This record gives sequence, structure tokens and C-alpha cells, in this order.
Amino acid sequence: MKNQKPKSNALCPYAKKCGGCAYLNLSYEEQVQKKKKMVADLLKPFGKVDEMITMEKPQHYRHKVHAVFSRDKGQILAGTYEKKSHKVVDVESCYIDNEKADAIIRTIKDMLPSFKIKAYDEDKDYGLLRHVMVRVGHFTGEIMVVLVLTSPILPYKNDFVKVLRKKHPEITAVVLNVNDKRTSMVLGSRNITLYGKGYIVDKILGKSFRISPTAFYQVNPVQTEKLYARAIEYAGLTGKEVVLDAYSGTGTIGIAMSDQAKEVLSVELNREAVKDAIANAKHNQVKNVRFVAADAGDFMVQMAEEKKHLDVLVMDPPRSGASEAFLNATLQLAPSRIVYVSCGPDTLARDLKVLTKGGYRLKKCTIVEMFPWTEHAEVVTLLER
Repeated sequence: MKNQKPKSNALCPYAKKCGGCAYLNLSYEEQVQKKKKMVADLLKPFGKVDEMITMEKPQHYRHKVHAVFSRDKGQILAGTYEKKSHKVVDVESCYIDNEKADAIIRTIKDMLPSFKIKAYDEDKDYGLLRHVMVRVGHFTGEIMVVLVLTSPILPYKNDFVKVLRKKHPEITAVVLNVNDKRTSMVLGSRNITLYGKGYIVDKILGKSFRISPTAFYQVNPVQTEKLYARAIEYAGLTGKEVVLDAYSGTGTIGIAMSDQAKEVLSVELNREAVKDAIANAKHNQVKNVRFVAADAGDFMVQMAEEKKHLDVLVMDPPRSGASEAFLNATLQLAPSRIVYVSCGPDTLARDLKVLTKGGYRLKKCTIVEMFPWTEHAEVVTLLER
């Protein structure tokens, strides 16, 4: 780790306007210490932080890159929203983005005039291209480009894809996503495959995973392997346990630990993600994982009402944490161990208060550096009854 303190504008000329990387003015060592203290202070009532798994190369780690497209006085803009506004900062390259993804976005920006494609004007609700999202498979090299349009019709679509792939032959899938509503949501619900399979495949801990445009998949693949390895270690599986993988996304954690469990139940609300998860299990020849498309809280309540047996709960909720219904049902089911993966330490602390009052105690806690240069911290904890 480098200890020198960088100037934020030396690392990123967009830092002041963007505001995405709040720690660009700190050395990496200072960031690590700040995050350690933040998590330790939040979790102090429940136990101590054992360690933090840092990154050797904490740059260009984001393998899911999203660019907002807009216009200003006839100029095409492609980048991110300015902090606390919907004004677009035109970004050529980002310090934390995958470099190939940034290059693809710049190419698309340069292609728009020749194809007479208008960037979307949010104020006037006029234009075609709203966003571009690029997902890169770190271990496979596969790349998917998602063009978010206000219409299902892309002029000269075959030629557009041909020109794009000529400049970037590493692209393996191009998808048109339709978002025709005045909304702050990036993706719409309809996907049209223009080239390739409509998804990419990447690997975690030796297993392959399909990633579709709307499916959740961790953005930092190098650290994801370390995070999941620690979660599996904390689960302490012997091959006899019934495991519930809640908020399971494309089934990554559940499939990764399936070799060491008797049975894994995976529950996820996003149906596209569940579709990917089923395909992932089939591709990896995993037969002891069952997938359910449902709200995790509702599913847990149903399990509690039916008095189902559960040995280990693995949960990876969104930043907002788990619902009250989910936590209350967990206490009724009373699994012997809970592995809680959290991207929101503040909501983790809130949920730990409920779980520890209900008879659990924090046994182990590791911070995994998933988002260098930002304020965010990922934490994996082990709770036992």
C-alpha cells in the first residue's frame, strides 16, 4: 500500500464535480484506517473487528461501468451526475472504472453523430440514448454492452454493432434495454439482444456465473472471491447443513458453498437474476440448490410459519439492510449460525441490535475492501446462537 497522500485533482480531474470518490484526497493507508475505525465504532456494542482485507491494486476495479448520456449546447456528454444534481459531468476516463469499459463508452459517444443518434435530454424528455452500461468478465474477458434507449428501435442497429465491434472485438454481447419512462431508474424491464447471447459469463472460486443486464453481481471481482471465501469459512459447513442463501442475486454465494452443504435454498426477488441462477446451477452441475423467486422477508415468514429446519443462514441484503419481518422470522427459525454480508455497516449495526437481543452474538467480523477511494465498506460477520 502506498502511504503518500495524493491530490484528488491529480488522480481525477472530475473529483470536485463528481463527488463519487470521497477519499481521493487520502492515501490508501489513510482510507483503510478510516474505514476500520468507522466499522469498529459502529459494531463496538456487539464485538470487535478482526481484520480488513485490502487491495494490492486499488485502481480500475469496477467491472460494471455506467455512463449517463446527455446534451449541452449541442455537445454530447457521457459520464456521471454531478453531486446532488442531475447535471452530467462529461468523463473521459475514471480512476476506479475498468479501462476497457471506459474506452467502449468513449467510442459509442464518438459514434453517435455519424449514426444520427440523439443523446437524451432529461429536461425536454427528448432523444434516444439515455445510458450505456458495460459489464466486464474479469476472469473470462467477456464484455457486454447495454444501450439504454427510449425506444426499442435503434437506427441501423446492425451497422452500429458492426462498427462498435470492429473497434472493440472483445465485446461478446450487445443488448438494447428499453426505458421509455420519465424516471431516475437506469434500466427498463425489456431487453432486446442485438449481438451474442445477451449475457456474459464470469467465474468465482472456480464456478461459472451468468450475468444478465439487470442481475446483481459484485462490481469488484478480485475482492468478491475473497469476500465469498470468508463467508464460506464463517459458515463452517460439514456437508450436513441446510443453508438458506437470502437476497441471493444470481446464486453466487449459494452455488459457491453448495459443495460443502447438504442442501441450499436460494431466495431472490429479481426474476431475471433467478433465471440466471438456475442456469448457473445447471452449468456448474450443482443439484443440491433450489431457487425461489420471492421477497426474502415473505419467504422467511413462510418458513417460520411452517416450522422449517434451517442450520445456517447466509444473507446479503441491499444497503437498506434486512426487513423487520425477515429478522423476526430469523429469530423464530433460530439457525445455529448466521453469516451476514453487508454493504451498509450502519444498517448492519441496526440489524445486529435485533439479532443479538434475540439470542445471537457476534463471533467474527472482517471488513473486505470492495470500494477503494469511496466511503463505502463491505463487512462479513459471523453470528452464533
